[in-house]
Amino acid sequence: MLELTPEFAAQLPTDVPTFDYLMQLDGERFRDIANRRTLRFTLNGKRYFLKAHYGVGWKEIIKNLLQLRLPVLGARNEWQALQALTRLGVDTMKLVAYGERGWNPAHRQSFVVTEALEETESLEDFCAGWETHPPATKAGLRLKRALIERVATIARRMHANGINHRDFYICHFLLDVSADVYQQPPQALRLSLIDLHRVQLRKRTPLRWVVKDIGGLYFSSMRIGLTQRDLYRFMKVYRDTTLRTTLREDGKFWSRCRLRAFSLYHSFYHELPATP
Repeated sequence: MLELTPEFAAQLPTDVPTFDYLMQLDGERFRDIANRRTLRFTLNGKRYFLKAHYGVGWKEIIKNLLQLRLPVLGARNEWQALQALTRLGVDTMKLVAYGERGWNPAHRQSFVVTEALEETESLEDFCAGWETHPPATKAGLRLKRALIERVATIARRMHANGINHRDFYICHFLLDVSADVYQQPPQALRLSLIDLHRVQLRKRTPLRWVVKDIGGLYFSSMRIGLTQRDLYRFMKVYRDTTLRTTLREDGKFWSRCRLRAFSLYHSFYHELPATP
């Protein structure tokens, strides 16, 4: 199986099989392990990301199954997730190529190629200074509210449509900073969700996976100076209702998310968070 956008296909050499050419590409490596590579490369002056999978092996498949986890066998997961999020209107990477070959699930080769998200900054880095220097200007407060609401909206759309991320942390949200984000209207902000290779797609998202996503998101936000009011804003937008209603009807759910976040924080930092 091989899918390419016409624009990307037109840039590839014709004297080498396309699948082999892309699987053997080299560039700036971001991950390079036995069965998977992630790298950035340039083609005709434009930058792209390649995620190539070389087969996980039966040992990894059996280990995951014994742990009651579905193994990620290749790039198909990310390919499907990119399409699903795009259909939902969630900003993410632009897919330009996907390929898969081999019938043996342990040795199947596959790849995805996406356009590089240029001039972006992860929310983890962008918000890092908020703990000691929280936004105080009108523009800063407006931006913080807009980002909280955008993240909550993305989470709601995903979970309402059978999608859970499994690595749902603020470092996987990339904010387009090519323009002055403090002067942009909220609707003009571009916030892209990345790192989709472990995404799960179903007709309905099981509650435990929703809790893991929201708990992970909360954990990763505990050191950027969010206030109780900020958390309440997220809760209202995520549930698409009033604060009073969600506190009354969803108290158990929010308690589970909080417990998950505190557990992750303690495991990572070996202390309890000083957070709302």
